[in-house]
Amino acid sequence: MIIRMKKGQAALEFLMTYGWAILVVLIAIGALAYFGVLRPERLLPEKCIVATGSGLYCDDYSVSDTGDVTLRLKNMLADSVNVTRVNLVITGETCTDWTGSTEIASDATSDFIVTCATLTSGDKIKAEIAISFSKVDGLPKTASGQLVTTVP
Repeated sequence: MIIRMKKGQAALEFLMTYGWAILVVLIAIGALAYFGVLRPERLLPEKCIVATGSGLYCDDYSVSDTGDVTLRLKNMLADSVNVTRVNLVITGETCTDWTGSTEIASDATSDFIVTCATLTSGDKIKAEIAISFSKVDGLPKTASGQLVTTVP
């Protein structure tokens, strides 16, 4: 005996079968996200970037468990620069600025230490970097960047 289905019934059965499968997949993804397995910030690579047009380059960085963030900035310009301020903002919280006056010769590096009080060991942080500098006897400029790393 041959049973013939109407087109509407076949379409409804198709949608119901795959609809339930899609619903199960969405619930599984939701459960993984709820319990923290799919945290996107854990998947971000570690990096330190300063805007390329500024002439400054983030050569290296380190974060200590006491909240000190050290940035090693390299001057890629042909002239010396005078750095007057380095600022970090981590998820809305401004860290203690480094302020002073440090001259960095062409193709040289210098370390700047910024203190952030609320760093927790094991957390992945995403910080916005703001640097105020000028060429020697030049006009003041700012450079921005980003630091993504894990607190030890």
